[in-house]
Parts: sequence; structure tokens; C-alpha cells
Amino acid sequence: MNIPYFPVVQAGAHAPTQAALAALAALPPTEAQDAVTYRSTGNTVVIGTGADALALADYLARALPVTLLLRDGGAPARTYPVFVAERIALTGWLGAFAVRWQGGADEARSAAFDLVLDLGEQSLIGTHQAPHGYHAPGADPAARQAAADALLELVGDFEKPKYFAYKERLCAHGRNTLTGCNACVEICSAGAIAGAGDRIEVNPYLCAGCGACTTVCPTGALAYAYPTATQLGRRLKTALQAYRAAGGSAPAILFHDATQESDNAPGVIPLALHHVASCGIDVWLSALAYGASGVAVRLTGTEAPQYVAALERQVALAQAIMDGLGYAGPHFTLGDAAACARGAMPPEPATFDIAANERDTLEYALDHLHRHAPAQPQTVALPAGAPFGAIALNTAACSLCMACVGACPAAALQGGDTLPQLRFVEKNCVQCGLCANTCPEQAIRLVPRMSFKATRNTPFVLHGSQPFHCIRCDKPFGTVQMIETMLARLGGHAAFAGKLERMKMCGDCRVVDMMAPQDEMQVIPLRRV
Repeated sequence: MNIPYFPVVQAGAHAPTQAALAALAALPPTEAQDAVTYRSTGNTVVIGTGADALALADYLARALPVTLLLRDGGAPARTYPVFVAERIALTGWLGAFAVRWQGGADEARSAAFDLVLDLGEQSLIGTHQAPHGYHAPGADPAARQAAADALLELVGDFEKPKYFAYKERLCAHGRNTLTGCNACVEICSAGAIAGAGDRIEVNPYLCAGCGACTTVCPTGALAYAYPTATQLGRRLKTALQAYRAAGGSAPAILFHDATQESDNAPGVIPLALHHVASCGIDVWLSALAYGASGVAVRLTGTEAPQYVAALERQVALAQAIMDGLGYAGPHFTLGDAAACARGAMPPEPATFDIAANERDTLEYALDHLHRHAPAQPQTVALPAGAPFGAIALNTAACSLCMACVGACPAAALQGGDTLPQLRFVEKNCVQCGLCANTCPEQAIRLVPRMSFKATRNTPFVLHGSQPFHCIRCDKPFGTVQMIETMLARLGGHAAFAGKLERMKMCGDCRVVDMMAPQDEMQVIPLRRV
């Protein structure tokens, strides 16, 4: 199995573009590392009114086992099962559809099917990307006949690539029942991704391979696997090197759908993708670092609206970075290759390879772009929602409870090694908001920005305090500020009425004090604070 992503060298393309295309064609095809397998025996359910569905059900029944669910009237005599179905629920995918229906006063029924032909006015599965094996062709007779013919071909075992790789440990979806990043769940047009506690679950059978989830993932927990970022980077780097070697300079990169023909526009190198939503700013900025003057993404008009919105946000984010670095632009275009934007670029191309993790790739690309930039800013402000930034901490409100440290999925927030401290590593921050949502004092505010400071990868102390020692055993168990906050908030609590000293004790000593007989005189040395 391989991807037909390598264009044929076309006559008429100018020499540097021809050289780039020839270099791409010489690369080995991309093989899928993992596959998803479907099995279909052809067991088909046809859903619709008698006028719409009977003829097509008869047509399919010549070759396939068919069940007809009629949305109107009685059930005519047929050699295959026919049911009246007023209410229908449908889930699943090729070889594994589950259908439940009820007609009038009849009891609810259910059955499993391999294939579905839905001829209703409204599709029973409303996702933008329909699952394999489900056809809802609409009212056009030609489209309906084509859908029926397509179902006849869906008998046997079928295989598709597993388009994604998921690293649960990197996921910022949630912590302690609080939701942080929900970007992949919200953008999936196939309904293949759902929250599962603090993590997500991706159904590989529903996944359509668009890759938009990997583009918007802020941590790299979801990565595109066919091709991988490293494989795509090799194609990108190879094409640009060949273009320069043939005497070309400052080309634009055009990412387009693999089903489309590439352009021959001078100065444009076309690169086909399974779906244009599968790559974003990590690859785009790498292209500029490699020597491209611009990046264009051609849209077909059939993309899910949320994909287009996500790509627009990616363009705004990438251009904000380039503008902040002083590179004259614009550099990015969504739409027509002929209108491809071209901007200033570094005086020499980068040599790094695109990494498997997009955060690492961005670090390489940004380091190169900043090193050669007309401006040398320490930070660049980014649009709200950007997956890079710092946090602003209200130190007067922060009690150093460290709840934010436990919630942070990216190790951006850390405790002190030996002292009560809250430390921050800006490079790690993905702006998921879990720290702000977790903080009981509401002391944290997100600050979207891109940092180029030399210290962005080292822990920085945001807040610190002196440790508080138990007044009974002298063991450190909190901070001075934390104890002062507890005294202020819990001083009137019944459990501590007349016993405020207990709040100055560690947990063990507090239990001992609470269990001691109250009618006996005790002499306990307490440390003054």
C-alpha cells in the first residue's frame, strides 16, 4: 500500500520546477505503518419511502442480502425482509452498522448490517465525513444509482491506513475531571474522536484521514501517520533543494489535495496531501526556513467548515510570528495557487529535518527564522487561543497549593526542588488552561505569545515562600502563606473552634491532637510562630 503523492514531471513546467518534481518522483513511495481492516459480507439495509427505495432494493437484492426499511405505507411482498420503520437510529461503519427501528405500535427491533443505502430526505448520519459503507446520495436519481453500484463493490475484506498515532501521556484533554484542550474533538468531521475522562479515544474505523485533529493538537499527542511528519518533511526539503540546485530561487509551496492535478505556475512547487488539513504551522514555517517565499493551501470548497476555520487560524498564527520577526509579508494563502503570497525569507536555508513531534519541529524552525530575522524580539504577541505562551500569576492570591502543577499536562508548571516554589517553563506551555481552571484562588491568567528568550526552556520561579513547620513536630508541611490563608478561611469552622493551633500542625500531629482525651491535662511543647 502506498500513497500516489508524487507528481509526474510535466512538460511545460519551467526548469527549476521540473527538477523539484523529478526529485520528488525519485523518492520511494510512502508505506502505511499500520492498517485498519473492514470485513463485509454485503448484508445491506435500504432505508426510504416506497417510491424511492423499492426499485433500488430490488436491484441490490439480485446480488446482495437486502433488508428494506420503509418509512411509509405497508410492507409489500418481497423475497427479502421488509419492515415499516417510522423511527430509525443508526450507528457504525463498513461491516459493523447497528440499526434500531420501530414502526407504529410494533415493538422496537434491531439488527446488524454491513452496508447502508439511506434514501431519506435527511441523512441518518449527519457527520460531514460519512463512514465507509454508508451512502446517502440525496434526491438525484443518477447519484442514487451510482451509490447502489458502489455498494455492490463493497463485499470482501478492505484495508485502509491508520492515519493517526496517539500518545496519551502528551494529551492535554483533561485533568481531574476538568476539561482543558478539546480541539481534536471539536474539529473532527467524522465523529471519530470523543473525550474519555482525562484522555480521548479515536475510533480508527470512523477516522477519514483528514488529519485536522493533528494540525490543531497543541502538544503533539495526535500525530499524522500517513505520511508521517518526518516523511512529509523529507519530500518538502528534497523539492526545495532540487529547485535551488536547478537555479531557482524563492519558490512558493502549494499544498493541494492528492485527487487534484497540480499546477505548472512558474515558481510554484506543488505537493500533494491526502487532505490539506493534515499539515499546519510546523510544516509551513519549516518550508519558509528551508527557503520557500510563501505557502499556499488550495481549498476545493468541499472541506468541512471547521477545517477552513482552523486553517485560517493557523495562517493568522503563522503570519503573526513572521510579522513579529520583521519579515515582510504576507507569506500564507488559502485558496488559489495563482494568488500565492510571497514574502521575505531568511538569507540562507535551514538544514534541520522535520521531527516526529510538531513542537520539536517548531523549535527548530523558529530558532532558524529568529536567528536570521530582520527584527530580534524577545517575545511576539499571538492571537487568543494560540498554543504557545506564558501565564500571569497573581502572587498575592497564590497560596502555593500546587494544584496547577498537578493539572499541567506539559510539565510547564513545576514545584521547587527543596523550597515551596512555583516554577514555569515557557517552552512547554500549550495554553490549555487547565492550570487556570484548577486554581482555587483564580490567580492564573493565560498570556498567548511566542518567546525567543534564551531562558524559555529553563524553569523560572514565578512565586516562592518560606516553608511552614509543624508547631508540634517541626516537620515542614506547607508554606507560611498557605497557613495564613487557612487561618483566615477556616478559623470559624466547628472542627477548629477553640483549636486554631491545630491548623498549624501537620496532618499526623493534627490527628493525634484530635484523638487525645479532652479531660486530661497534657503538657505538649509547642513551637512559637
